[in-house]
Amino acid sequence: MYQTLTFLHSTFRWLVLISLIYSICRAYKGYFLNKEFSKADDMVRHWTATIAHIQLVLGITLYTQSPIIKYFWKNFSVAKETFDLLFFGLIHIFLMLFSIVMITIGSSISKRKATDKEKFTTMLVWFTIALIIIFIAVPWPFSPFANRPYFR
Repeated sequence: MYQTLTFLHSTFRWLVLISLIYSICRAYKGYFLNKEFSKADDMVRHWTATIAHIQLVLGITLYTQSPIIKYFWKNFSVAKETFDLLFFGLIHIFLMLFSIVMITIGSSISKRKATDKEKFTTMLVWFTIALIIIFIAVPWPFSPFANRPYFR
């Protein structure tokens, strides 16, 4: 089960990134070209948040099953000294939770804004902040914090 969760979580991150980037591009275009916030824009906003929430469920499930995390919490005083363990034990999950909260808040606020420009602005700001946090928290192969392959 752990390997399946690892694969799903690793693969699903690409859907999160693609949907966030696509949402940001639509919001940018809508804002600067003074477009109408269409039904398609609203669906993109909604599906971006939904995909992020699915990834969150996969991530929390993986977190509870991970032998790395189990070791981290059983040997916290020693494990906290190893940055790779600290990254996955605390940093990764907190930054990702924060980014999902940002996506959720941005989506919710955007939905309730009165004007199209405000909707695009809200999506653009909140989703961009979330994307930056996600880029920092993903264990990319080139990351100085903790690295993993692009696909597991």
